[in-house]
Amino acid sequence: MIKDYLNKEVLISFLMGFSAGVPLLMTISILQAWMKESGIDLSTIGLFGLVGIPYSLKFLWAPFLDRFSLPFLGRRRGWLLVSQILIIVTILGISYIDITSQLTGLVMLCLGLTFLSATQDILIDAYRRENVSEKHLPLASSVYIIGYRVAMAVVGSVGFILSDSISFNLVYLCLSGLMVVGIITTLISDEGDFIIKSRESIIEPFIDYFRKNKALIILAFIFIYKIGDMLAFFMSVPYYLDLEYTKSQIGYMKFIGTWMTLLGSFVGGILLVKYNNIMKGLFYFGILQMVSTFGYVILSWVEPNLILLCSVGSFESFCSGLGTAVFISYIALLTNIKFTGTQYALLSSFVAIPRTIFTSQTGFLVESIGWEYFFIFCTLIAIPGLILIKFIDRGDKANG
Repeated sequence: MIKDYLNKEVLISFLMGFSAGVPLLMTISILQAWMKESGIDLSTIGLFGLVGIPYSLKFLWAPFLDRFSLPFLGRRRGWLLVSQILIIVTILGISYIDITSQLTGLVMLCLGLTFLSATQDILIDAYRRENVSEKHLPLASSVYIIGYRVAMAVVGSVGFILSDSISFNLVYLCLSGLMVVGIITTLISDEGDFIIKSRESIIEPFIDYFRKNKALIILAFIFIYKIGDMLAFFMSVPYYLDLEYTKSQIGYMKFIGTWMTLLGSFVGGILLVKYNNIMKGLFYFGILQMVSTFGYVILSWVEPNLILLCSVGSFESFCSGLGTAVFISYIALLTNIKFTGTQYALLSSFVAIPRTIFTSQTGFLVESIGWEYFFIFCTLIAIPGLILIKFIDRGDKANG
């Protein structure tokens, strides 16, 4: 088992996951803390979730990336290098923003960052599907999530802890350097040759996917499986700050939580390899995700307590790691290797829609019903996804 983790395909997946995870919190948690510290209201903070729209629409330009390649580094790595360099430039641009007087400029830069980050995601997901063997794909997907979460941990914990000592502008300036890991990984990785025709890159990926049995139901499942987890995570930092936890305490909690996410992803990957039953994994890990979301409610019942905060955050992170590992593997196996960029972008776009559209309304929802009922809602909304798993699994067995 340890030998499998040291496989080059798996190690590259980890490093690419790290690169993919770096930009995410810069338009969510870190940005929210910066805005709240600057006196911006919850409704506006919630509406900033709309800057994540490119994550939901990335299937629109994925066919272009499937069809065309740059004259260096291969089909995926050429575009990947360009996107990573531009991500650094955009983060540096954000570091020079005056958040109180240049909100419009901040919106444009954040939209640019999410567009480039979504493009990087398309390319990394396609690269992994095309260049990792079927044998190592579940493990590589799990390790990708570990790398992703390590990046989120570094950005989150280091970002919050640093922000107690330096300005958020300088925090962004420091964090931009983390993308160098992605650039180095892109340059040292290998890539196979895939050539498809223009019509195939634009039309056939969609036709091929919708030929699947229960294609629309699967899309509905992908849409709602992690919606409660996403909504809760999106508003967690303003919630912690309202509960009067310090930014350093939040940073420590996120650091510990990251290691629990890594453990969850590691355990999830091992269980997937050992039992080879993705549908059962989706169901049981989904239940654990739902239970862990209720931990946010418990935090509202007591006075600020760092041990409780870290305990709730750790359990939620562990369960999220389990669920995400199996979920990413499931999505990867739904794709046709000829059309990985477009099909993976289509499926992952449905994952991103709740994070983009629904999270933009979370500020209004919290102001209407309060934090406790908001997190109860986030817990219960996971139930329809669990029901769909059983429906899809039963249909697959009947057809098999």
